[in-house]
Amino acid sequence: MNLNHTTTNREIRDLVLRERHLAVSDREWEHRLRGYGYGIRDTSEGRFVTSLLKDAPLCQIG
Repeated sequence: MNLNHTTTNREIRDLVLRERHLAVSDREWEHRLRGYGYGIRDTSEGRFVTSLLKDAPLCQIG
């Protein structure tokens, strides 16, 4: 992923889902995402990818 341009929601979602496929557990998946600066937040509306730096939701997954 090229970090020199603005990342779209689709690119973020693709990265998150790819990392989920590679991880053997939810814990490992969340650890892998932290390396990219992302986190997962479960809400009543569903799961959201969040930015760890801004603590803001970026896009919804599943």
